[in-house]
Amino acid sequence: MDIHGLQKMTLLDYPEHVAATVFLGGCDFRCPFCHNYELVDGSFSPIMTEDDLFSFLQKRVGILDGVAITGGEPCIRQDLITFIKKIRSLGFAIKLDTNGNHPEVLDRILTEDLADYVAMDIKNSPSKYASTIGLDHFDTKNIDKSVSMLLSSSIDYEFRTTVVKQFHEDSDFLQIGKWLSGAKNYYLQQFTSRNTVPDSTLSSPSADEMGRFLNIVSPHVEHAAIRGMS
Repeated sequence: MDIHGLQKMTLLDYPEHVAATVFLGGCDFRCPFCHNYELVDGSFSPIMTEDDLFSFLQKRVGILDGVAITGGEPCIRQDLITFIKKIRSLGFAIKLDTNGNHPEVLDRILTEDLADYVAMDIKNSPSKYASTIGLDHFDTKNIDKSVSMLLSSSIDYEFRTTVVKQFHEDSDFLQIGKWLSGAKNYYLQQFTSRNTVPDSTLSSPSADEMGRFLNIVSPHVEHAAIRGMS
């Protein structure tokens, strides 16, 4: 497993944990608002080997609570399960970030109790998924399966949407709210532009718009909040 990025300590990426964040390369989506697109298109080379990472983690036993695994999309990596097991063998809790398009991998992770927290992206309402993730066509059946798994699971989890002015409107959040009905946690994250974002024309929704979207979705989930408001 090549490692494409490492944040050695964070208090933000894994709720209520002091964690390291490991970035894996590759993704099956092409979201035009992605902050880590250099990990998606392969233009950013690995920064360390798996052995280097575990040498670092072994020195952090007793210092860090957990490891957040993100990307890119971790679930496209065939050696992900083995990788997670090796991290857990050191005593670290695991947080997994995923786009939800690989329910067979998520099912194994949940069944084998390999993660302590899962954060799944909900890119948009089902009818606008393809355009939002930068693809011509997309069947949301895998997303549906992953949503159902998490809703019925006892694991700690969250759903989250990065809100982009050009992609999201009131009707989308009404659909998303119904889609995620009964979810424990749902977060709206305000898009912010960076030089790594593929589409430089995209912009952030206003504070009023974010508040309105939150009010639309809140009645459908147990807890909803806004993150990253500038």
